Amino acid sequence: MPKTSTERRAWIDEAVRRVEADANRSADTHLHVLDIATPGVDLYLKDESVHPTGSLKHRLARSLFLYALCNGWLGPDSTVVEASSGSTAVSEAYFARLIGLPFVAVMPASTSREKIALIEWHGGRCHFVHQAGEVYAEAARIAAECGGHYMDQFTFAERATDWRGNNNIAESIFEQLAAEPHPVPSWVVVSAGTGGTSATIGRFVRYRRHPTRVLVADPENSAFYDGWDQDRSDVTTGASSRIEGIGRPRIEPSFVGGVIDDMLRVPDAASVATMRWVSDRLGRSVGGSTGTNVWAALQVADRMRLAGETGSIVTLLCDGGERYAGTYQSDAWLAEHDLDPAPFTAALADYDRTGVLTLPT
Repeated sequence: MPKTSTERRAWIDEAVRRVEADANRSADTHLHVLDIATPGVDLYLKDESVHPTGSLKHRLARSLFLYALCNGWLGPDSTVVEASSGSTAVSEAYFARLIGLPFVAVMPASTSREKIALIEWHGGRCHFVHQAGEVYAEAARIAAECGGHYMDQFTFAERATDWRGNNNIAESIFEQLAAEPHPVPSWVVVSAGTGGTSATIGRFVRYRRHPTRVLVADPENSAFYDGWDQDRSDVTTGASSRIEGIGRPRIEPSFVGGVIDDMLRVPDAASVATMRWVSDRLGRSVGGSTGTNVWAALQVADRMRLAGETGSIVTLLCDGGERYAGTYQSDAWLAEHDLDPAPFTAALADYDRTGVLTLPT
């Protein structure tokens, strides 16, 4: 393996070239129109499931690898270690293999079997902990033990992406809306895992002076909503989110509350019901976090209806539902985890008939 500084620099140059070449081979993700019953409001889904690794986290992983490479944190002898709830680890395993490095994912034992299989298919190794809050220290320990590098998505997500532009997700959304009836969205609705996506979009709309507001949808057992509501960074929950990929037991360093205009807490059963509702409309399966996003977006649309406003809302299709065949798509799993989507399924059916979203009591 290369040892001199010149050889190390040559290795980094080649690694950056490979990551950039991967981006050049990838087309931009689609922006779908999702027909909804609220008059005068258009809802769009930014489809991040079509990335090579099947989720929104492909963008994050690419940015994290470029950030680590250009900071000199990764070299030809590095082992890449990450704390993840699944999708980021899938994407990081892909990029680690692309540049020829071993990869270890530290994740809760409850992570879906489908995601674990994808990580291993990309050449990664999975290391499990019992609680989501244990992933940070364990990933740091493993990296120190093997002389590797802990990528730490929860710290670096908000700074690894250039929020001013450079084809980030916010710039892509606005370019794709340019010919639509309402090209500047009234709202962008996202959920938070690291907080990096909401930070990127919130900064971008301020930098470009758009009137667009950003709403973050947070699942149960997540600290983000209470931290934002109380303007505190020390909130913890002591529990794990049941909606994989979003919600955290602590306020992550990448969560930037100052660029968020509003937040909503979304019941997990609503996420599941809306996931299935969206899947029926699109004719393809979507994941639980997409359900979280769309349930919150429908509440925003109803607010706009009550205020007599028209306009557009953009939210994210984060990943496909095939990763959750044994969890959110399984009625037995839902019953085991005390999740009953029926009241929210009924509310969505009423919404389709009336154009009014009534929240279950």
